[in-house]
Amino acid sequence: MSTSSAQMLISMSLYICVVIGIGIYFAKRANQNSENYYLGGRSLGPWVAAFSAEASDMSGWLLMGLPGVAYWCGIADAFWTAIGLAIGTYVNWLIVAKRLRRYSHVAGNSITIPDFFSNRFHEEKKVILTIASLFILVFFCVYAASCFVTCGKLFSSIFGADYRLMMLCGVALVVIYTFLGGFLAESASDFMQAVVMVFALVMVLVMGTINAGGLGAVFENLKAIPGFLEFFQIGNPVLDEAGSQVIANGAPVFGEALPYPLLSVASMLAWGLGYFGMPQVLLRFMAIRKCDELTLSRRIATVWVLISLLAAVTIGLVGRAMAPTAFLTKASAENIFSLLASTLMHPLLAGLVMAGILAATISSSDSYLLIAASAFSKNLFQGVFHRKANDGQVMVVSRVTLIVIALIGAVIALDENSVIFTIVSFAWAGFGATFGPLMLFSLFWKRTTRAGAIAGMVSGGAMVFIWNYLVKPLGGVFGIYELLPAFIVSSIFIVAVSLLTPEPDKSILDEFEASKTFEC
Repeated sequence: MSTSSAQMLISMSLYICVVIGIGIYFAKRANQNSENYYLGGRSLGPWVAAFSAEASDMSGWLLMGLPGVAYWCGIADAFWTAIGLAIGTYVNWLIVAKRLRRYSHVAGNSITIPDFFSNRFHEEKKVILTIASLFILVFFCVYAASCFVTCGKLFSSIFGADYRLMMLCGVALVVIYTFLGGFLAESASDFMQAVVMVFALVMVLVMGTINAGGLGAVFENLKAIPGFLEFFQIGNPVLDEAGSQVIANGAPVFGEALPYPLLSVASMLAWGLGYFGMPQVLLRFMAIRKCDELTLSRRIATVWVLISLLAAVTIGLVGRAMAPTAFLTKASAENIFSLLASTLMHPLLAGLVMAGILAATISSSDSYLLIAASAFSKNLFQGVFHRKANDGQVMVVSRVTLIVIALIGAVIALDENSVIFTIVSFAWAGFGATFGPLMLFSLFWKRTTRAGAIAGMVSGGAMVFIWNYLVKPLGGVFGIYELLPAFIVSSIFIVAVSLLTPEPDKSILDEFEASKTFEC
């Protein structure tokens, strides 16, 4: 190992020690009962709620996936995705946060998303709870895999070590950390990690821009690539038979720019719809200590997201101008952030910046594992199979489930040619279409029925798979992001089935009205 790599390792190791220390600090309180472990006793302050929601949401794809997209094919895909995410973040905090905080308390003091949906419709037979829990298990296995891919790529690129070994080390770190402190530790460390992430993005952007001669020089350089700086066109890398970009006269070869029609723009903007169904974000809404503090949280979260997304997209462009031939495949392009950090900064500072990627990965993967484990242990094991299970039994099952899910995610992540952005986009669509429409209708349309809720979840989740694997490969107008059609289909099923079935009982309707004015 070189001296610079050793120095980076020291910085990252110190960071990891701090993160684990947070887990140990909160371990006693987290293990008092399952509500503390899964929801932190509804005690989050506005800054922690905002930062932890965004850090757990963005994950490693913000520092690797999004810059990689901009580096590979230009501004269009990355820009419109970022715009959709920024709008979705703001609207979600604006219309969902306060209502969900109130309603989740009124609806049986729900501490998980499946709990809320089940309690919202006063289920006796836990069908909604079971379906919601199963979808969470499936999609969070995929989500966790994207985080483990990030760990593997990061460590293997820095230290030149085997990808699979480094990926498994990342899995072990995340599992140990999540074991210790539960939701409170996760949220507290996410606050710190959100700060590290935005610091890392801004530092790499500033250093890269200065090194490249300023933004003017970057854009002047990239103008030579057809469609690279266009909002309605996209760069077209020319690939050889092995799938690597062709190099001619020391420069990467691009074909004529491809069109980027309005349908593609709508497809990328649809990323914003995913927020309404993201358990890791929705749980922060449920966990904040006071409803009135959500206004401040919304402002903090929106500013953080705008800065982070803008920096991530620009880093990809700066990277293409500075190192045009460094990465010749779409998968390897996701290493552009770590390349710029390691080459432009002192190793100790670079190590801290690399910890930003690790921060993003830990922030997300611990959320995914914790929520998935709660879906099985709290919702299925205690809610369906063994209703008399005590808190101690639930906690044991939760930790066993956590390990199993981590292992499944690790198996999915074994392929080092996996593209982080692609993995995340599928899981994001899954949650957005399965839970997003139902969350909105549950909060804002009292005529929603239990049958409509079941139909919406099943149709939305199924359509993500159908569109991605059967329809999308047809190309053309069918090549849009699967979240958009799946979200629409789920909404149609919720409305249609609800109108075709008897309206909810008076007790459900009264609870719906009570949630509007509940003091919290």
